[in-house]
Order: sequence, then structure tokens, then C-alpha cells
Amino acid sequence: MGNVRNIVNGLKPALFMIMVQTTFAVVNVFYKLAAEDGMNLSVLIAYRFIFAAAFMLPLAFFVERNKRTRLTWTVIFQAFLCGLFGGSLAQNMYLQGLALTSATFATATMNLIPAMTFVLAIIFRLEKLDWDKASGKAKVIGTNLGVTGAMLLTFYKGPNVTIWKPSIDLLKNSQDHHSGSVANTYLMQILGAFLAIFGTLCNAVWLILQTKMQQEYPCPYSITALMNVMAAIQATIYALVMERDWNQWHLGWNIRLLTTAYSGVIASGFIFTILAWCVKKRGPIFVSAFSPFMLLVVVIAGFLVLDENLHLGSLFGAVLIVCGLYVVLWGKEKQMNEKIIPK
Repeated sequence: MGNVRNIVNGLKPALFMIMVQTTFAVVNVFYKLAAEDGMNLSVLIAYRFIFAAAFMLPLAFFVERNKRTRLTWTVIFQAFLCGLFGGSLAQNMYLQGLALTSATFATATMNLIPAMTFVLAIIFRLEKLDWDKASGKAKVIGTNLGVTGAMLLTFYKGPNVTIWKPSIDLLKNSQDHHSGSVANTYLMQILGAFLAIFGTLCNAVWLILQTKMQQEYPCPYSITALMNVMAAIQATIYALVMERDWNQWHLGWNIRLLTTAYSGVIASGFIFTILAWCVKKRGPIFVSAFSPFMLLVVVIAGFLVLDENLHLGSLFGAVLIVCGLYVVLWGKEKQMNEKIIPK
């Protein structure tokens, strides 16, 4: 009985990370459905962080009420930057890119975050290059593979890859679905690709900022709550400026309410708690290794229920991004082992 319990406890982090990445993948599908339903994307982001802030504030208050450190103006400013680069700006760019491309492509670009974070860490001297070691070479090669894959996803589609034609299409009532001139569609997809990649870069900047903030304020739940509050304020102001039609702010009992509530409360709230537990138990490299699983889920979902075409270029680009990710993670893990056991 004890052995079974140990096996179950050993599998918990992996099972929880599959749950985390599946949740994030579902968020991407919901985003696409809400956008096709006509919901203003900036309003969607504002509501997401309003829901997230409302959920995380009481959670952080009760979980860290006895161990919260002093809140300074430096921490508040860092929270503002984290809310901007990890919240309002990143999500607005990412969602615009998703609406103009596909859930599959937008999710694939998210796999560039580890490589982009590595480059920024080198620039800000938070990470050593170590080119003379295998770990350093692996991180550089993996970064180049990821960038190459992203460019392939952006500029090359190739022939459609069709295994079978699914009968479900949740976008079948959309007026814009599969419409528009070929030239205009191609230009919009290129713009969407750059927006999605820029949103990914914002997330990488956020990870660098968060590292600095955690040194000043080592309270993960409170950090997330502060970030969500700042992001909610920023995203709401931006949405009010960009969208003057108050009908867009009406949710109702439809896909819009489901998307904002799910992405806010579940993805940015509940799932963060599980993610924090996994980081504590197994470390960030273990957690990052599950990022490609989200791409797999979105590819399957996009093909099955969104009637999205699979292209040869998308498959090749996704493979390069995933390979680059794992090479970077291998290099980082080897570097950590070298620090623990010096030769």
C-alpha cells in the first residue's frame, strides 16, 4: 500500500502539469471562439484580469497573511511592469495575433518563451553563456532552432495536411470564417504572426522582471494578485479608450462570459496555484518541459472543432520550436548539474 502511495505521489507533479497545459490550451480555443463571436479583444482581456484579480486578492490574503513582507513603492512599480509585460500588453498583442492567425500558430509561438528568456537573461547578466561547455552550446543552438521554427511558421505554409475531415466546426456560423481575398488574408496573417511573437517577447520580459520582483517580495500569491490588479487597471483603461460601444461590455450567458470567467478564475487563478506547487516540488525546468503539450492539445482541438487546416510548414515549424525548446532545457539542466557537482 505504501509503494502505491509513493507511486501516486511521484506522478502527481506530471499529472498536474498535464492539467495545467490542457487548461492553457483550452483558453486559446475559447479565445478564438470569443473573437469569432464578435467580442472585442481588448474588452476580453480587461474582463480576464478583473476576474483574476477578484479571485487572487482574497486567496493571497488568506494564504500569505502570516508571512507577507512589507510592501514598498519599488515592489508596487515592479508589479506595474509585471502587469504590463506579463498581462495587459502581452495578452492584447497575443490575442490580436491569435485572431488574425490561428489558435495553433499562436500557441506554437509561446514555445519561444524559454529561448527568448535565455537571450534576455544573457543581456541582463542573469545567465552565463558558457560557450566553452556543452550546456552553453546547447542553449545557443536551441535558441536558434526556436527562432527558425517561428520564422518557418510565419512565412511558409505549404500544402495542407489532411488525415480526415472532422464534422464539427464551432466557427461555422462566423461570417468571416474562411473568407476574404487571398492577398488580404496573407497580409493579415503576417501581421498576426508578428503580434503573437511580440506578445511572446513581452512574456519573456515579464519573467525577467518577475525574477527581480521575487527577490524584493518573496510572496508568490501576493505577487500574482498585485500583477493581476495592475493588469486589470491597465487593460480596462486601454479597452475603454479603444472600445466606446457599451454593448461590447455586456457579457450575458454565452461564450463571452465563459471565456472571461474561465481564463480569469481558472487559468490565471486556480491553475496558478497548481503551477506554483509544481515549481516548488520539481523546479522550473520540469514545469517548462511541459509547454509543448499545450501545442499538441491546441493542434488537435483546432483541427477537430475549429475546422483549422493543418499545413506542412506549420508542422515543420512546430517541430523545430519544440526541438529547440528541449535543447535549451537540456542545456539549462546540465548547467545546473555542473553547479551542484563541479568537476
